[in-house]
Formats: sequence, C-alpha cells, structure tokens
Amino acid sequence: MPPKAPKGAPKAAAKKGPPNAMLAKLKMKMELQKAEEERLRLEAEEEERRIREEERLAEEQRKFEEAERQKERERQKEEERLARKERKAAGKNDALDRMRAAGMILPDVDRIRHDEEVRKSEEEIDEDDWEAVMERDERRATRHTNNERIRAERAERKETREAEKRRMEEEIRSKNHVLEKVSNLRSPICCVLGHVDTGKTSLLDRIRSTNVQGGEAGGITQQIGATFFPRESLVSATAELIKKHKCNLNVPGLLVIDTPGHESFTNLRSRGSSLCDIAILVVDIMHGLEQQTRESIRLLREKRCPFIVALNKVDRLFDWQPHENMDIQQSLELQKAHVRSEFHTRWCQVKNELSAEGLNSELYYNNKEVRNVVSVVPTSARTGEGVCDLLLLEIQLVQQFMEGKVTYKDDLQCTVLEVKPITGYGFTIDVILINGELHEGDEICLCGQNGPIFTQIRSLLTPQPLREMRVRGEYIHHKSIKAAMGVKISGNDFEYVIPGTQLLVVHANDNKEKIAELVMKDATNINEFLDPDALLSFLKGMKIPVASIAIGPIYKRHMHQVLSMKRREPRYAVILAFDVPVSEEAREIAKKNDIDIFEANIIYHLFDKFTRYMNEYEQREKDRLRSVAVFPVQLKMIAESIHSTDPIIIPVTVERGQLRPGTPLSAIRKKDDSVVVIGRVMSMERDNRPVEIGTPGMDLAVKINSGESGVTVGRQFDNSDIIVSHITRQSVDAVKKFKDELKPDDVLLLASLIKVLKVPNK
Repeated sequence: MPPKAPKGAPKAAAKKGPPNAMLAKLKMKMELQKAEEERLRLEAEEEERRIREEERLAEEQRKFEEAERQKERERQKEEERLARKERKAAGKNDALDRMRAAGMILPDVDRIRHDEEVRKSEEEIDEDDWEAVMERDERRATRHTNNERIRAERAERKETREAEKRRMEEEIRSKNHVLEKVSNLRSPICCVLGHVDTGKTSLLDRIRSTNVQGGEAGGITQQIGATFFPRESLVSATAELIKKHKCNLNVPGLLVIDTPGHESFTNLRSRGSSLCDIAILVVDIMHGLEQQTRESIRLLREKRCPFIVALNKVDRLFDWQPHENMDIQQSLELQKAHVRSEFHTRWCQVKNELSAEGLNSELYYNNKEVRNVVSVVPTSARTGEGVCDLLLLEIQLVQQFMEGKVTYKDDLQCTVLEVKPITGYGFTIDVILINGELHEGDEICLCGQNGPIFTQIRSLLTPQPLREMRVRGEYIHHKSIKAAMGVKISGNDFEYVIPGTQLLVVHANDNKEKIAELVMKDATNINEFLDPDALLSFLKGMKIPVASIAIGPIYKRHMHQVLSMKRREPRYAVILAFDVPVSEEAREIAKKNDIDIFEANIIYHLFDKFTRYMNEYEQREKDRLRSVAVFPVQLKMIAESIHSTDPIIIPVTVERGQLRPGTPLSAIRKKDDSVVVIGRVMSMERDNRPVEIGTPGMDLAVKINSGESGVTVGRQFDNSDIIVSHITRQSVDAVKKFKDELKPDDVLLLASLIKVLKVPNK
C-alpha cells in the first residue's frame, strides 16, 4: 500500500484547462487568420475583375481597329470599282470614236435601216385604203412615243454619268488638296527636356511602344539621336482622340530628339535659329519643379521656343487605378474621389511653382488661351495614360500656330548634333536636317576646330526600324534624304567637326571662300562656348569651378593640366567629359594618379556626378579632420567643482558656441586675462544622461582630463573665470571644413577667440 500523506500536508491541486489569456490569444490569432484570408480573397477577386476589365477593353479595342480596317478596305474597293468603271466607259467611248472615224460602223444603223424599209412600205400605201392609212398613222405615233422615251432615258443616263463624274472629280480635288497641304509641310522637330529621373526616357520609350502595340512596328524609324514617327503612326496612336475632337493631322510626321541636354540645344543662340520647333518639359508630379527643370525653362525662354508641360508619373498617386493608353481626362474621371483630390492638390502646387517662374499654366483641356497660357498634360509613362493627348496636342499646336515655321523650304538648313566614331565607318557626324535635301556624293562644308572642312558625303545612313544599331551592315543606306530627319553621315575628316554648327552643301558654281567664311561664322559659338558669361555661366551657376576648357577628345596633354591642379587643390583635380571620347593614354595617367574622369552625354548628368563626388570628398575630409577640428565654445561655472583634480568635474552652463567631447578647454582668468590650459573634455552629462553636443542654455556636468597640466580648480582658475575652447591655427583651419555645422554666432565667437588667444595667421 502506498504511504499515507502526513497530516496537514497540502492537497494536490486539481487539473485545470488552459488559462483565459491563452484562449484569448488563440481566439485573436484565429480572427487575424480569418481576416487575412478574407483580405486575400478580396484581392484575388479584385485582380480577377481587373484582368476581365483589361481583356474586355482589349477586345473592344481590337474590334474597333478591325472595323476601322474593314471600312478602309471597303472604301478602297469602292474607289477601285468606280475607277475601273470610269476607265471602261472611257475606253469604250474611245473605241467607238475610232470606229466611227474609220467608217467601220454607223450610229443606230439597224434602226435607220428599219426606218427606211418602213418609209418605203408607207409610200406604197394607197391613200384611198383607209385601214392601211390608219395603221400607218398609228405606227408613226407609236414610233414617235418610243423615240421620245429613248431620248429621255439617254438624257437621264447622261446626266447621271456627269453627276458621278463631278462627284469623283470633287473627291479627287479634295484628296489632292489634303496631299498638297501635307506635302508643303515638313515634320516638326520636338525636344524633350526635364530634370533627371522625371521619366523623359521612359516617356519616349512609351511613345515608341504606343505605335508598336498599335500594329505600326514597321512604320517607325529610329533615327540617329532621334525618333521619327510617320503620319500613319501618329494617326494610329491618336485615332480615338482624333475622332473625339474631329481634327486632322496634316504634318507628314514628327521628329523627336532624345538628347535634350545636348550642347547643340544650348549654344545656337548666336545664329538666331532654333533646332527644335516645339519642346516637351517633363515634370514629376511627386516632386514638382526641380533645379534642372528651372534651367530648362530658362533655356526655352532664351530661345523663345514654345513648349508643353508633361506632368508625368500620375500613376504614383496613392490608389491610382491604371487604364492602359487611355486619354487622361477620361482616366481621371474614372479615379476615386480621394485620388482626384490628391491630383488636384499636387497639380496646384506645380501650377504655383510655374507661376513663381513667371508662367501661367492650365490643364490643356481647360486652356482657353493657348497662346499665352502653358498647356499641361498629365501623363504616365508606365501605363501610357495621357501619351496620346500629349502627341495630339503637340501636333495641333504646330498646325494651328506654327504652320509657316514648319513649311518645307528648299534652302538647306542642317545642324551637326554630335561627332562620334562608329566601327566600320570611322568618325561620323549625326545631323538634324531641318530643311532642304541631302544627296549621297554631295560636297559639303563644315566648321572645324582648325578651320573649314571640305569633304564629300560618302553615305547617308539611318538605323533599322525600331533599333539602335552601332555596327556595320545594320544601317539603311539612302541615295537622298529630305527634311525633316535625323541622319548619320559618313565621310572623311569628321574628327574635328564642332557640334552645334551648321552644314552647307557646295554646288558647282558656288564660291568656296564665301561658303567657308559663312560656315566659320559659327566659330563665334566657340568663343561663346569658352566665354565665362556663356556656357561657363551654366557651370558657375551650378557652383562648379572651371580651370580649363577644351573641345574634342581628351588626350595625354590634357592630363598634365589636371596633375598641376592636383598639386594646388586636389579636390578640383577632376575632368568633366561631356559627350567626348577619352584616349587610352589619358585613362592610364588618370588611373595611375588617382584622378577622376566623369563622362556623360547630358550636362545635367555631369553635374550630378560631380556633386556626388564633391559630397563624398567633403565627407572624407571631415572624417579625416574631425579629431583636429575644435568647435568654439564659451562656458561659465555655475557652482563649485564636483572634483577639483584630474579628472576635473565641474558644473557649467553653455553661454555661446557648442561643446563636444574631445574639445580642449582653457580658462581666461578674470584678474589678469591670462590663459590657463585646463585639459580635454572626456564626457558631458545632463540630468544623469550623456550629451553629445552642448548648445547655448544647457547646464552640464563636464568631465575633463587635465593630464600632465596638473591644473586644480580653485588654484589655477575658479568659478569667476571664463572657460573657452583652446584653439590653434591647425584647429581653426580644420574647423573651416565644417561650415555647414557652424552657426553665425559660432563664427563670430571663433573670430573673437582667435584674437583673445592670439592665434597666429597662416
């Protein structure tokens, strides 16, 4: 038998179920799991609904396009049928005329023969035979009636033919008028500008893909540094808006230059000509106007170039529901109320920023004063919303207000965009042909660094459709090219051609000296390019110091100037290479001497790279000098010392400046203005909590390492003396690197301490 428990022993506790807290926790977990499952189910349903909606819209778009194509086919068939009918009738009439002229047939020969026989038989009738006479008169009346009916039918058929002929002639005249109007216009040239990362490239990519998705892949040709959209592609991309607004596209195409930051856009002011006819200024709706955006506005104003603002990245608005390639007004109407409210708020912010730049602006569909108010088109490069609005508005503005400017002229107007080597072709030039026509074999004159360059066009090249090819054999060769177009030209002696200058064709009877003089007038652009008040104003405006500037590739000789700068001011020993090649020798010297070479095709990118480099350099310098730099501070003891010998602990208040750990301190004695070196701050506390920086008004307990000085509070200094940071020439030079951390009063205090502590000059 088991032993009995002793008396008074506590009884075993009865078994209990799980505690209430655990049950509540399990219940909460199950509810959260159920809520998560419900959320996932709703998301799945929403995704399925969105997919069904996209499929429905895609199917409607496909049916609409198929119906449009069917209408076009039927119209063409009807035109062909009418043309065949007209040709057949004309051929038959010509054949009859020739046969009549040759005497092969007689008009209505059968009828004439029959009438002759009837006349003879009627002459033989006896006038006394009343029945025969009555029959003869009846036949004559019937014949007369039939002849009248036949003549009426012939007249009706003739009138119908003439009416149809007039209708066809009117239709042909109308078509010829449209074709004549289109043929008199050249393709307008558009540049895209904006701050870095606002979506310029994405927007251009979307414009290209808009036509690809519309089945026009073969109709778009990627040009050198530009994209050309033929009229058919533009009509296809904007078909719904054209139908909605009942407008026409009369331009033969659109040339979009995708190098908005290129120097050829900024250094043509002296010639008074404009590379682009209209511009698109891309603004990020989430960030508003940024530094390069304002710089772009300044450039556009200087060139008096009309522009449209693309308010990009609307899809970044919270809870934005995308509608692929939809016009922006319709897409906004389909958004939720809070999305439209956020859009309106951000749009008003951008509108105010544009107003601060002196520009009145309005959403394009509300703009009633297009000439005086900048039109703004909300867009999304990611979803394509608003892209068709942007294209159509741009073309409509050109047709409405700039038709005279984009009228085709035979006088050659051609600008060199850039010079670069291509494998298999050597040095080539990329040009924008604004007016006129170029032919393979033409003799041309260009502005060179060392004088005029006379050479011949060896090849006129454009890449394959929708490709950017850089190797031999993948360019399309042309015998001639008509404006407006972006063209790559291969030939001799292109290495020293200056970008941004004009190209002239030399004809047989032209005076080469006058042409050379005319071309070299663009050399003034070089002076302007080198003038501190011109292109350098851009760099100076960005606070980028420039020691030397040159045009063309970077060679070994340029590196010697940088090495000299490295000895004087290492931070500025860098090279900004704007769209130019760097020789291998120059790269080797740069690598050996730790010299940075920043390369970019767009000047804003150079600015960003240089700014990033300078920030990193300044940070490295700060890290190196932080232990040497001494920030100015002025302290006052507010009570007796807590510990009077090493380590000294004293209560102080910060009167001026800033106190940091590691700051060396000195006391300026009140009775004789002598200076006593105390030691270096080890730590600081406020309300028993450590403090990193003591600022004016703070009461602190400061622990000081007096080291070998042997200073004692109450002997060498006391609470009547002023305590300041102990500065030297070296610490003053070091603290200058921390200007961004010094307040104006800190600078004044530092200047007074230099005098009081008699810090020597450099």
